[in-house]
Amino acid sequence: MHRVALYAGSFDPLTNGHVDIIERAGALCDALIVAIGTHPGKAPMFSTTERASLLEAVFKDLTGAPACKLSVRMFSGLAVDAARAAGASLLLRGLRDGTDLDDEMRMAAMNAVMAPEIKTVFLAASPPVRHISATLVRQIAGLGGDVSAFVPAAVAQALVNRRAAG
Repeated sequence: MHRVALYAGSFDPLTNGHVDIIERAGALCDALIVAIGTHPGKAPMFSTTERASLLEAVFKDLTGAPACKLSVRMFSGLAVDAARAAGASLLLRGLRDGTDLDDEMRMAAMNAVMAPEIKTVFLAASPPVRHISATLVRQIAGLGGDVSAFVPAAVAQALVNRRAAG
């Protein structure tokens, strides 16, 4: 059976926590689609094109790259609709803590009603990256802090460049 998984998020910015999930997800599927969601009510730090470029650059440099085929795409709307359109039977979700679990369980239940053929799989973040959130990374970077411990090198450089430009 060919298993296709979709890992949806804003990835604004891509963090080491996201990379942890992507690397470990490779053992669960034959193809992993990292889907960058767009939300009309949010003003992202990086455009979807910039986020896709950063994801692709980081994938290219992953030392623990998953055995599955990786691809990046953008979507708007519901993740289950993006999963259906991509032919995915799995939705991957990363969990950092109990708060994430509560939120993700509600979302998984709603998704199961809307798309019962698509199963949600939770991956707990590895301990060294469990504390990382894109929101905190954006806040620290916005205040000129060093986020290099929380994001891949390409993302850290993009954040430095963004701050210098603006």
